[in-house]
Amino acid sequence: VQLQASGGGLVQAGGSLRLSCAASGLSFSTYTMGWFRQAPGKEHDFVAAISWSGDSTRYADSVKGRFTISRDVAKNTVYLQMNSLKPEDTAVYFCAADRSLWINVVSTRYDYWGQGTEVTVSS
Repeated sequence: VQLQASGGGLVQAGGSLRLSCAASGLSFSTYTMGWFRQAPGKEHDFVAAISWSGDSTRYADSVKGRFTISRDVAKNTVYLQMNSLKPEDTAVYFCAADRSLWINVVSTRYDYWGQGTEVTVSS
């Protein structure tokens, strides 16, 4: 299984980025997909997740209304559109896959992880 995250970079506060995570080696349409982030010295924090069907999403309070998670089954890819970025969004962002039928916000429930893509938001 491979989860290849991309799209990170340096952006000014108020700007936007779109992260992508291409999955291979798993039955993508049967996995809940999530995004987590890790700031220096901190644990993995839940950011957003989308159910296997795409019908349900969940967001951390800190990103609600600014971030949108989506998935494209034809491309085996999950996206995280990040708007109105703030300096506190600075972190390494990881995508993860969970074979559960429901959305989990706890990182230890996820079965597979990508390598992370770095997002830096300058003030």
